Amino acid sequence: MKHFCSSSVSEDLGCRRGEFSRKHYGSVELLISSDADGAIQRAGRFRVENGSTDEIAGYTPGTWHRTDVHLENPEYYTRWYFKYFLGKVHQNYIGTDSEKNPFFLSVVLSDQNNQRVPQYHSILWRKTGTQKICLPYSPTKTLSVKSILSAMSLEKFEKGPREIFHPDIQKDLLVLEEQEGSVNFKFGVLYAKDGQLTDDEMFSNETGSESFQRFLHLLGDTITLKGWTGYRGGLDTKNDTTGTFSIYTVYQGHEIMFHVSTMLPYSRENKQQVERKRHIGNDIVTIVFQEGEETAPAFKPSMIRSHFTHIFALVRYNKQNDSYRLKIFSEESVPLFGPPLPSPPVFTNHQEFRDFVLVKLINGEKATLETPTFSQKRQRTLDMLIRSLYQDLMPDLHKNMLNRRSFSDVLPESPKSTRKKEEARQAEFVRLGQALKLKTGVKGDTPATLATTSFCKKEPWESQSFCSNFPHEVVCADSWGKSLLVSTDAGVLLIDDGQTAVQVFDKTLQIKQMHVLEALDYLIARTDKGKDSRLLVFRLSSVQKDIETKQVIRSKYDCRENKLERTKGCHLYAINTHHGSELRIVVAIRNKLLLITKKYNPCNSLTGSSPSPVEEFQYIREICLSDPPVVMTLVDGPTEDSDNMICVAYRHQFDLVNESTGESYRLHHIEANKVNFVAAIDVYEDGEAGLLLCYNYVCQYRKVYPFNGGSPLIQPSAYDFHFCWNQVPYAVVCAFPYILAFTTDSIEIRLVVNGNLVHTAVVPELQLVASRTSCTPFHSL
Repeated sequence: MKHFCSSSVSEDLGCRRGEFSRKHYGSVELLISSDADGAIQRAGRFRVENGSTDEIAGYTPGTWHRTDVHLENPEYYTRWYFKYFLGKVHQNYIGTDSEKNPFFLSVVLSDQNNQRVPQYHSILWRKTGTQKICLPYSPTKTLSVKSILSAMSLEKFEKGPREIFHPDIQKDLLVLEEQEGSVNFKFGVLYAKDGQLTDDEMFSNETGSESFQRFLHLLGDTITLKGWTGYRGGLDTKNDTTGTFSIYTVYQGHEIMFHVSTMLPYSRENKQQVERKRHIGNDIVTIVFQEGEETAPAFKPSMIRSHFTHIFALVRYNKQNDSYRLKIFSEESVPLFGPPLPSPPVFTNHQEFRDFVLVKLINGEKATLETPTFSQKRQRTLDMLIRSLYQDLMPDLHKNMLNRRSFSDVLPESPKSTRKKEEARQAEFVRLGQALKLKTGVKGDTPATLATTSFCKKEPWESQSFCSNFPHEVVCADSWGKSLLVSTDAGVLLIDDGQTAVQVFDKTLQIKQMHVLEALDYLIARTDKGKDSRLLVFRLSSVQKDIETKQVIRSKYDCRENKLERTKGCHLYAINTHHGSELRIVVAIRNKLLLITKKYNPCNSLTGSSPSPVEEFQYIREICLSDPPVVMTLVDGPTEDSDNMICVAYRHQFDLVNESTGESYRLHHIEANKVNFVAAIDVYEDGEAGLLLCYNYVCQYRKVYPFNGGSPLIQPSAYDFHFCWNQVPYAVVCAFPYILAFTTDSIEIRLVVNGNLVHTAVVPELQLVASRTSCTPFHSL
């Protein structure tokens, strides 16, 4: 059974071709302030996030869309060893790479979220961090350790992988996973009275105002510290040395303990309040609740003397309209994190404000752990733990391991002579794993298995059925209004929700690639394969007329006048999807590129002044490449005077080709034996092009700078980043602010701005057939 389903239409999704601005996440400023004595204080450079500065007159505070408030890289997706491995039979291997660095590999065959989709989950533990991938399960094709490591780009070894039989290895691997970051969080909360400009003054406030107490009540519950058994965030739960009470909450499976300045011990003799600063000054994130009017001197990070705090959240309460205003300061080395502040950053719904603040702070602390200061420390710790574990296992190498036993040998039943021994070992292995899982859960360090928020919200990717029980094999498709134009093995059909499919072209016209351009009244399609391949252009209004008048269904022979000249033998084409001044088409015929544009004719109407749409296009030039392209994307120049570019992928590289000169520039070279190119997606930032280069498991973001004398400035940038998908996608779509990867049985949803994971939807037998610019992607199941 097949059916089409589309994600719910949502204004919040934006669904543009990735036009965004990092200004939404603030601009970096050197922050300077003066203390009470007038001395200049420098706090370094911070990214200041305050919503948009050009607020529209009459804008009602709090009217903003909130579906983009997501935890980034949530633990219930990233803590694989705890979620998929512990308490189940799985294999663990040890080896050293070509540079003699030890590594561990863990592999388990599991059912993806109980969706009857068996998959191999694999974790590679190295000193540089962990790498996680899913590999498809096949009952007829065995999987070896070598093939798994090869998929993770580890192919050369000093000592090949050997299996670790001892069940205690699970304890050590769980410790390695915990180095990725804390499941639980401690945030500082500092109360500042109106006019206070130094941390000594702020930390010396014995009590807070009524509005501050209401804010604390919004954040969480007041708990008694003595005898507290939950996450304590470094506070004393035995002798009241760090205060009697504190504020605590659980959010989406995370325990959060707040270090509240007015609840920590106060000393009349100690003006610096060292006991309070000891806790709040060592928090990565601190909330500053500031009293006073907006016109009063504002808080700046330079007021707080701390080398550890990287993020400050400034909160002000407005009694007149019962609203909260938020401002975020992030040390400049902290990578971008969401959600971006609404404009203006004013919240009248207190529950939505709480939701936003907690997500922002959790994401902020996670982002801070990726700064050089923390990541280098984490790498050193991970390297030390892995080397120590390797040394401990070396004496038992021959006693407890089988040399180079492949993963495929582990799954079948053991020989009869050793079966009972193996079953006993596996039973003990599972028992220890389940005990570890229970112990971790009781301790409070377990990642949440389900995301639960303080109130229900409909996510923009929630799917809805479009067409059930579709009987044909789908080749490609594109949306047309509220309908879907689908190329199938039975010809091209127009499908509408709940309506009978309408035949548009018969099966003699095998369309392999298509674009419906409603604003220009065009249908562009590539037909057949090999020498008979052609690019066709139809007028949509003409196709619509044929459907309405129920004229004879068009066949391959009826479309001879719709063929674009010179396109015989084409195997790929691309069109510009950005807001360019003209429609451009690049057609690939083996290693040749043909540039074709729409003729400029101001007299043309949507119905067209020429009898054939083919006459409205003109051939511009031919460009020769060294190899046939596998992927092509058109990149618009930042200004009308700049040359446009074509991003092409072939062999082991992505190149940029100048449309005017045909010159080629190396954009990215891939160091891998095998390359599976997926996509190059144009993402425009403040009108300048950036490209998401997707291949194998990897996605690279590369900023393409303004062109200098016809040449693009291709150089490393602070804005560049890369990440790895958990599964190899066969298609990637940008539905701003998200980027979606489609695999055979899942949709992996990440953020365009930083590549962070926000959701994985398991959908067995998934096939993407089209994506559209006015709503979220269509896919076939």
